Amino acid sequence: MNPLKELQELVGLFPEPEGHQLYQTAEHVAKEATPEPYHRMLVHEHHMTISMESFHDCTVDVEVMASRFEDGLYLRKIRLHKSGTKDAVQFGYVRFNLDYVTEKVRAEILAEKTPLGRVLIQHNVFRHVDLGAILRFTAGPGLAEYLNMNVGQTTYGRLATIFCNGAPAIDLLEVSSPLD
Repeated sequence: MNPLKELQELVGLFPEPEGHQLYQTAEHVAKEATPEPYHRMLVHEHHMTISMESFHDCTVDVEVMASRFEDGLYLRKIRLHKSGTKDAVQFGYVRFNLDYVTEKVRAEILAEKTPLGRVLIQHNVFRHVDLGAILRFTAGPGLAEYLNMNVGQTTYGRLATIFCNGAPAIDLLEVSSPLD
């Protein structure tokens, strides 16, 4: 995987308006060089829903900012918020081949009310999360708005693939809000 190429593909799913770039810079960072607390938050093969809830000591809600189907894939742009608030803890993109889940799981995902990781866990979908790369972002106006941070501020994210029932079903970009 070329992390910066994969990043561009995922970000390109929902292009930002002119002059509202998502980030100023994005740099691939070795997993071992990822600073704490981002290392604990991102460098693992678990669902980010669980990591976010553990780190922030609360459940999270999903906000689907945009979604559509393209070439048989379900695409969505999301934010996770601390439950019952507008405090964003994560921003991301999802590219999902729904052929690898049951109709019931598909319906719950398409309802867009529950974080993806929680849906897969609750329905006991056999899954494996493959961590692809860690990225350091310098926020542009997009990330600044989506994660309530300053333009030029740094945060970290990851690229990952989730295998459902043995097949690579989901590609993700998951960017953490800035952590103290």
